[in-house]
Amino acid sequence: MLGRIDLDAPRWNQGTFLGRLKYFFWVTDPRLTMLPTRQFHEAKTLLEQYRRGEEPPNTSPTSVRQAQQLYLSAFHPDSGDLQNVIGRMSFQVPGGMILIGAMITFYKSNTAVVFWQWANQSFNALVNYTNRNAASDISTKRMAVAYVSATSCALVTALGLKHVLAKRAVPLVQRFVPYAAVAAANMVNIPLMRQSELADGIQLYDENNNKVMESKYAASKGIGQVVFSRIVMATPSMTLLPILMESLEKTRFMRKNRFINAPLQVLLSGLVLLFMTPTACALFPQRCSIQTDRLRAMEPQRIEKAMEKYGDRLPMTLYFNKGL
Repeated sequence: MLGRIDLDAPRWNQGTFLGRLKYFFWVTDPRLTMLPTRQFHEAKTLLEQYRRGEEPPNTSPTSVRQAQQLYLSAFHPDSGDLQNVIGRMSFQVPGGMILIGAMITFYKSNTAVVFWQWANQSFNALVNYTNRNAASDISTKRMAVAYVSATSCALVTALGLKHVLAKRAVPLVQRFVPYAAVAAANMVNIPLMRQSELADGIQLYDENNNKVMESKYAASKGIGQVVFSRIVMATPSMTLLPILMESLEKTRFMRKNRFINAPLQVLLSGLVLLFMTPTACALFPQRCSIQTDRLRAMEPQRIEKAMEKYGDRLPMTLYFNKGL
């Protein structure tokens, strides 16, 4: 007889890139976005029953794993709240493919640049808020400042580079303007949307998930990793596809069927994101670790306060959710 599934133990080793990659392929499956909300709540209920040993008779391990997949893909790891559909990582492929495809297609018109950069940053702001460390709250005013700042950064970068390169650069170089704008905006959008974490610190836990202390340094470490991952996520589709399309558009078939251009770029963006979303998420562990010796050097006052409570029992390694 098979033993019961330990729902608190990761299904794959999260200490390795391959283990994290398998996990994120599992929970970022875009097909999950098409399921009704009722099904996610039923999955949560089944997991709660399973933890108590009160699941319905004949509940199979497969059913439990399916419920776990739905729960991990849609409920926030800190608050346990059901995330909005658009902000979930499983929505990155359908949402991102439309936005990236449109940005690398309609890069010549100023009006199109403004609209699609605005749409992309609106999408990113929602994703960043949804996947933040929920233990640190953010006010409506701070969210508004983050949204306006990131959108402005993207527009200034895109329109500025477009103006500079319009007469000086070859068409291929001009195709990379949307990528530069997205990368610059990500470096603004994510830190600002999660500025309360940088200002107040985020909660650190021991290996048994007991609260130990808060840390600003851990917040900066986690947010820095998220910024890097998001840029990596967008890089292949926004750098390789422009080169591919530059060649394809010169063919006789594409010149005769220009209407295919936009749908093709959206489709190709989706195919790339299908692999890049889990790959970028897997670059760093979501449950990030930090050594107390490092915190002692960076935040001595906070460590001293923790030492007053824990003394020699202060763990050498602490953990926190870096977000996605």
